[in-house]
Formats: sequence, structure tokens, C-alpha cells
Amino acid sequence: MKKDSSSLLLLDVNVLVAMAWPNHQFHIATLRTLEASTDRWATCALTQLGFVRLSSNPAAIPTAKSPVEAVSLLEAMVGDPLHVYLASLPSPVGKDARGALEKILGYRQVTDAYLLSLARSNDATFVTFDTRLKHMAGAETKLKILGS
Repeated sequence: MKKDSSSLLLLDVNVLVAMAWPNHQFHIATLRTLEASTDRWATCALTQLGFVRLSSNPAAIPTAKSPVEAVSLLEAMVGDPLHVYLASLPSPVGKDARGALEKILGYRQVTDAYLLSLARSNDATFVTFDTRLKHMAGAETKLKILGS
């Protein structure tokens, strides 16, 4: 990835998985998008743990790794000089998170709503494949949907 950075992209778990796994249907498209960008990209504890969980699940990844191996793969990925780790996670009972939760359709979108709120609080663009997040993002949240 290029080194001149301008803004911040918070990558969803699905984008991290596509980035790491060559057999993912959006692997090449994801790499092309990120390599063409000068933006810094970010992860947080939630997205990193989601990556480890999915990368060690044979139902999700046919060539799944053990959790320790998945962490090693993640460690190599976040070694990118453009990577930023968002160590500070706001409380889910705050005003921003509550506003995002009011827009969800069901319990399966709780983490998505929180990540959108986290992106907004860090002035980041949330990058995902999930087109269903359009209705939750609102005008105040920057959202980039890949593969659509």
C-alpha cells in the first residue's frame, strides 16, 4: 500500500477476511482497492477478534487456521505501515452508540451499528461489503461499500 496517507478507513471484519484469504470471492478486488488508496486503514479489538473467529471456522474458511495461526496472519497484516489500531473503544451506552442502535433492524446488526459509531467518532470511513448498512449509516457517517 502507498505511504502518503490522507484519511482513515475502518475495515469491517468481512473486508479483513477478504484481504487475507486468496480463495475469498472479493480478495483481488479488496487488495486492488486498498493498494490503490493512499488512506490509512484501521482495525479495533472487535474487528480483529471477528477476523480470528472467522479465520478459524472451517464453515466460513475451508482452509481455516487455528486461532493462534489466525492471530499470526493478522499480525502480519497489521504490520502494514498504513495500519492504525483504534485502541480506545467508546462505551456502547453513549449517545453516539445509542443513535446508531436506534436504526438497526435486529440483534444481528448490533456490532455493525457500534462499528459505524466507532468510525464516526474517529472521523473514519467504514469499509464493508454489507449493503444493508446503508440505512444505518446516515448522512453523518462515511461509508464505502465494496463489491457492489
